[in-house]
Amino acid sequence: MPSDDAQYYELGAEIHDTKANTDLPIDKVWPNRQFTAKLVNPANRRKMTVIIVGTGLAGGAAAASLGEAGYNVENFCYQDSARRAHSIAAQGGINAAKDYKNDNDSVYRLFYDTVKGGDYRARETNVYRLAEVSAKIIDQCVAQGVPFAREYGGLLDNRSFGGVQVERTFYARGQTGQQLLIGAYQALSRQVAAGTVKMHTRHEMMEIIVKDGHARGIVTRDMVTGKIESWTADAVILATGGYGNVFFLSTNAMGCNATADWRAFRKGAYFANPCYTQIHPTCIPVHGDNQSKLTLMSESLRNDGRIWVPKKAEDCAKDPRQIPEEDRDYYLERIYPSFGNLVPRDIASRQAKNMCDEGRGVGPEVKEIGADGKEHLVRRGVYLDFSEAISRLGKAGVSAKYGNLFDMYKQITADDPYEVPMRIYPAVHYTMGGLWVDYDLQSSIPGLFVAGEANFSDHGANRLGASALMQGLADGYFVLPNTVNDYLAGNHNGKLPDDDPAVTEAVTAVKKRIATLIDVHGTRTVDSFHKELGHIMWEYCGMARTEEGLKLAVGKIRALREEFWRDVKVTGINEDLNQTLERAGRVADFFELGELMCIDALHRRESCGGHFRVEYQTPEGEALRRDDEYLYVAAWEFKGDGVKPVLHKEPLVYKAIELKQRSYK
Repeated sequence: MPSDDAQYYELGAEIHDTKANTDLPIDKVWPNRQFTAKLVNPANRRKMTVIIVGTGLAGGAAAASLGEAGYNVENFCYQDSARRAHSIAAQGGINAAKDYKNDNDSVYRLFYDTVKGGDYRARETNVYRLAEVSAKIIDQCVAQGVPFAREYGGLLDNRSFGGVQVERTFYARGQTGQQLLIGAYQALSRQVAAGTVKMHTRHEMMEIIVKDGHARGIVTRDMVTGKIESWTADAVILATGGYGNVFFLSTNAMGCNATADWRAFRKGAYFANPCYTQIHPTCIPVHGDNQSKLTLMSESLRNDGRIWVPKKAEDCAKDPRQIPEEDRDYYLERIYPSFGNLVPRDIASRQAKNMCDEGRGVGPEVKEIGADGKEHLVRRGVYLDFSEAISRLGKAGVSAKYGNLFDMYKQITADDPYEVPMRIYPAVHYTMGGLWVDYDLQSSIPGLFVAGEANFSDHGANRLGASALMQGLADGYFVLPNTVNDYLAGNHNGKLPDDDPAVTEAVTAVKKRIATLIDVHGTRTVDSFHKELGHIMWEYCGMARTEEGLKLAVGKIRALREEFWRDVKVTGINEDLNQTLERAGRVADFFELGELMCIDALHRRESCGGHFRVEYQTPEGEALRRDDEYLYVAAWEFKGDGVKPVLHKEPLVYKAIELKQRSYK
């Protein structure tokens, strides 16, 4: 630990995952865990209750699966319907190692590509299991009626995604997440009708109830009436998505937040690798100061679209159709000939930024504050061009594959991508960090399980495209039903009474926090604070990070958080629909999370995946890992307000994969 880091954090004891038997060959680890995990017989399952927060692919699939198994499930979401979970936004596809294209794919290759894509910062046992169950996911979804695209012979079709050289991505045009969620929703609805699952919409989780060190329930706020309620059970599962909205502008839905994970962190659950955030290269560029979110154009477009910028800065203001072929720089194809436009997201994003930093970006000039503190005009965009694909496939062929994405782009920008190249630029998208979990997906709080994007386990420092849907459904359909039972077999204590001290303490804390927010009576809006926080995060903990910038960011965040609690304006009352109050609570958590993200990025003095420290790069400008010092998961423990967090390291051991520097050239 560098001496100057002592002001930011303390070192704690090393931690390990004890649930996976790593003495076995990697393909035997999951079957062994399934066999050694304790079982709960069907008659006893009816006596047990599991709370699941979230109804996306991970939460919805888990609720449907555990309900089908006979457990009593209480399922919560803040949306008005389970079908509005953010999983619907994942458009491009879902990976699975079925080798339908006969191009030498395999479970091991999917495992290898995922670990390599994550820049060797994921736990290999979890990733191998993900690859192992991927084929079952496709079979399950087909049985549910998910309308995957099919080729001429009737087999399911596949396409390529970034970071791989095989075609393993199953898709439903440009709306794969939506169709998969409808499949999970059908299974969930069946259990709701059967009475094993009780659905609670428009309920936001505000606190977790911990008794004798075990997770026993949650506290929610009814978002329509403001009613604060406690719910207790034998185990709790969080499947609440990622925290990209800490940056304010991201591809996430406006409602996406980190409160569930953060409340668990404050109650003792370790938060792992918070600095690992993904910048997606294929987003519609920012177009104004009043914009509230960014729109993702699916990575699937990189199958047929070619990315380029003008070779000469003086051509950047021209109509792209007037720039001859010889004056175009297809920079990804030039720098990475083996992978071309399908390099992983972190690499494609950094290179897009590099092109714009060189003065060869396209689109309107936007104001930016440079490293010198002065305002500059910069073009932040590169072209994604389909002219070659239209010549090869015809307009109808391109429309059949990407039509709804093209329509969406035209509606937002008023440009027709069949006629003019799309303009894209990187934006915050997915978060690889999340609550620390073991092989069973159980957090450091016994009885608290975490699934999907809310945990850290499968993607390392960068997620490959089409792996989010895979992880969500793997966790929900195939992992949790085989691991939660091991905990429940030895921990069946039933529900807690309403007057239990653990329950009343949690409820009181929620009510006090809400009252404090409403009673500030400040002058600044919640969104103004959120925007300022987002600017700090993007500027200093975004695509490029430096030691000086991160230290500056921590100070700025702390000062802004103090001002928030002194001057935030929360109108209305609790006992009513109050979206300002909802946003205030979420932004308050984002302040604390943002600070931890910067501290995590500061302590990790290397570059890997989406974490790019300017001081650590190869002569070619690629990420420079330092395996001798940072081959571990950084799991952070909360010790109290105003107290330095504690860093616990989980060493990463690779037995089935050789550690090497990533190369996509």
